[in-house]
Amino acid sequence: MNRYAWWKYAVLAVALVVAALYALPNLFGEAPAVQVSPARAAHRLDEGTVARIEQALAGASLRAEAVQFDGASVRVRFASTDDQIRARDVIERTLNPDAANPGYVVALSLLPRTPAWLQALGAKPMYLGLDLRGGVHFLLQVDMAAATSKRLDALVGEVRTLLRERDVRHGGVRREGDAVRVRARDAAGLRQAAELLARELPDVAVAEQAGGAEPELALTLRPEAVRRLQEQALKQNILTLHNRINELGVAEPVIQQQGLDRIVVQLPGVQDTAKAKDILGRTATLEIRMVDESPEGLAAERDPAAPVPFGSERYLDRNGRAVIVKREVILTGDNLTDAQAGFDSQTQEPVVNLTLDAKGARIFRDVTRDNVGKRMAILLFEKGKGEVVTAPVIRTEIGGGRVQISGRMTTQEANDTALLLRAGSLAAPMEIIEERTVGPSLGADNIRKGFNSVVWGFVAVVAFMCVYYTFFGLVSSLALAFNLLLLVAILSMLQATLTLPGIAAIALTLGMAIDANVLINERIREELRNGSAPQTAIHKGYEHAWGTIVDSNITSLLAGLALLTFGSGPVRGFAVVHCIGILTSMFSAVMFSRGLVNLWYGRQRKLKWIAIGIAPPAGGKAA
Repeated sequence: MNRYAWWKYAVLAVALVVAALYALPNLFGEAPAVQVSPARAAHRLDEGTVARIEQALAGASLRAEAVQFDGASVRVRFASTDDQIRARDVIERTLNPDAANPGYVVALSLLPRTPAWLQALGAKPMYLGLDLRGGVHFLLQVDMAAATSKRLDALVGEVRTLLRERDVRHGGVRREGDAVRVRARDAAGLRQAAELLARELPDVAVAEQAGGAEPELALTLRPEAVRRLQEQALKQNILTLHNRINELGVAEPVIQQQGLDRIVVQLPGVQDTAKAKDILGRTATLEIRMVDESPEGLAAERDPAAPVPFGSERYLDRNGRAVIVKREVILTGDNLTDAQAGFDSQTQEPVVNLTLDAKGARIFRDVTRDNVGKRMAILLFEKGKGEVVTAPVIRTEIGGGRVQISGRMTTQEANDTALLLRAGSLAAPMEIIEERTVGPSLGADNIRKGFNSVVWGFVAVVAFMCVYYTFFGLVSSLALAFNLLLLVAILSMLQATLTLPGIAAIALTLGMAIDANVLINERIREELRNGSAPQTAIHKGYEHAWGTIVDSNITSLLAGLALLTFGSGPVRGFAVVHCIGILTSMFSAVMFSRGLVNLWYGRQRKLKWIAIGIAPPAGGKAA
């Protein structure tokens, strides 16, 4: 009656071992480290950079506990803070000999002390949030009106181009407020323009305006187009912020949308608020220029000491090679509407597909027609410093507003280039409306208090259960410990970020998880008082309590899912831990605790009584 099949014990044993392995990394803590990342997204780290770092450390008699390279950054772990600071200076001098123009960001960081054999299993500790680790918090307001205004300005150029290309006569195109007005010379021209614009511009509502000296069309963005435009502006700003924050060397930044027009940025471990604000608020611009292929320009490309021709400038590409470009700017990033990586239909080589607005398409068509066989450079400017992203040769006239960039790129390089061109600048301006700084000492204090609250809550529950339910209280306490171990392991597997609300959810989960065992124990007591045999009481106690446990946990789970769906920030963090804790508590309170009870009592055929905190009947003896 109260016996588990061997496979059930095997499942419990595997769950216990896996939970222990994946929860273990959280016990090792963090070590001081130095993180190296590219100063700009166009730069890239490789094995050669790692070798230079290791040689520089060896020359300075600094021993690193571990060197980790993940393709995007290099992290070097040390035994002490003194070694960390000395290593930072050594690496800075090695990688950035020109302090005025650094190519890499060398930042102090923290790295988990997880042993290599656990890392090989994929076991990693949970990340610590801003309130536990310290750092800076910003709330940014996105100017959605500016994004809409920018789209309307571009619409004016698109309308002019469409009317001119289709030979539709008009009396002028201008913008007034939130509308673009097209003046027609007669009723026939008005109808022709209205049909053309309604067909070619699906995101625009076209309406006739009467009452003036000349008939007019009023073009306004449809509500769904405005909403889509604002969503895209917010997503591009978030993407751009991710790209910029790499310079700060933050391991797990939190960049997420809050409401319709706000972005929350949390940078754990960053204490330099001024530098963080500088990174978030900087601007990046895209420019397209012609390459100077005169004899003087080609000589200046080959020889760094050669003078640059008048009217031209020298810039470096992402491989460090010089490119001489003319000062005249053909197009800017304002004319670029999209950039996506793809493959050439004929050669199947990775390429980057650009989409220009109407004005940019017209200029690009004219320039490419007049410069076939020449090179065109695409430059990205950040903080006043320009870099050549690519400089392809113009093969033929390019019209239609669609441009393809190719030239022996890998798939990763095509994706990186598209990201640079698409997210090089903000889609809409932002303003910092809230700023907070959490010191590392406060974060450590929060960790200590949170840990103490969980430990003392656990001890209090265990003490009560063991006193009140004796052996069954001990079983319930072991099930509660297994629940805590399983919860921490799952959060570590998911690489969740632990915050103060998350610790509160863990403490609450411990208090709620024991309720299931209380229901089971009280049900067993009730069966014993009604005269049931001990084995029958155990069986009925677990079977009859299961329905009540499911009902109570489902209602709590529904509340947690509502918090997860409609909440944001700390509320969502609380909800995630709460929901996972409910699922683990149902497994541990029923499966694990019954497995222990069955292992202890299940094979006793002549069981007369059980230790559950009530006195045995006359002549009985507690087992």
